[in-house]
Amino acid sequence: MRARPVVALALAAFPTKVLPPEVLEEILRGGAEKVAEAGAVVAGGHSIDHDIPLYGLSVTGVVEESRITRNRGALPGDALVLTKPLGIGITVRAARADTADAEKATGEPPKARVTRRAFEEAVRVMATLNRAAMDAMDGFDIHAATDVTGYGLLGHAHEMMDASGTTAEFSVGAIPLLEQARELAGMGMAPGGSKENARNLSPRTEVVDGVTDEDLILLADAQTSGGLLVALPEAQAEAYAARARDRGAPAGSVVGRVLPRGGKVLRVTR
Repeated sequence: MRARPVVALALAAFPTKVLPPEVLEEILRGGAEKVAEAGAVVAGGHSIDHDIPLYGLSVTGVVEESRITRNRGALPGDALVLTKPLGIGITVRAARADTADAEKATGEPPKARVTRRAFEEAVRVMATLNRAAMDAMDGFDIHAATDVTGYGLLGHAHEMMDASGTTAEFSVGAIPLLEQARELAGMGMAPGGSKENARNLSPRTEVVDGVTDEDLILLADAQTSGGLLVALPEAQAEAYAARARDRGAPAGSVVGRVLPRGGKVLRVTR
């Protein structure tokens, strides 16, 4: 929404009887460093003892009302730009499966599905703020924008298009992906949330011949700290995408277009 974060409260749950306090210290340190990078400060927070570790931030920011970008207002003829690659949920799910298999193995551990380079790529993308993509908006006619997180690209695009009275058409071949995402999706490594997204969105999506179930699970993959999906005039889209990349966004790709409302809110082509 183009707001500037000012202050954050850190919220943590941690299994103190299972994990050493140094782990919690690293979680809090990493969060504080990222808040500082965003230009805000951690002013306090709350923690509880819990059976699994949880961490998050409650953030307050400020924005001029005239500059607010909402997740509605996309117009037919707009292009759709995505600023981070997809595949975070799939890559992390596969890495967790690798760890579990190694722990259960007797004798020689199984070959890991996820390469170190692919895992480090996923971590790097998750740790990258969306500030570059937001700052790059200055001077462009941004009609609508949303983050792409737990409901995947299709889920968040559906919310934007439903509110705008339009249809989003995505081209599978234009979607940026993490290095191993397609390979891992082919192994069935999608997390439960991504599969549920695909099931829920399937009846709301027109699928052109040649689009596979693997394509749809990638577009529905639940993202942690995903990028932005931005709707703006087609004539400005490539320039905005290039500026976002130049300023540090992990991707900047024109991935689709906005159409007048059709029979369904989403459409996927090859």
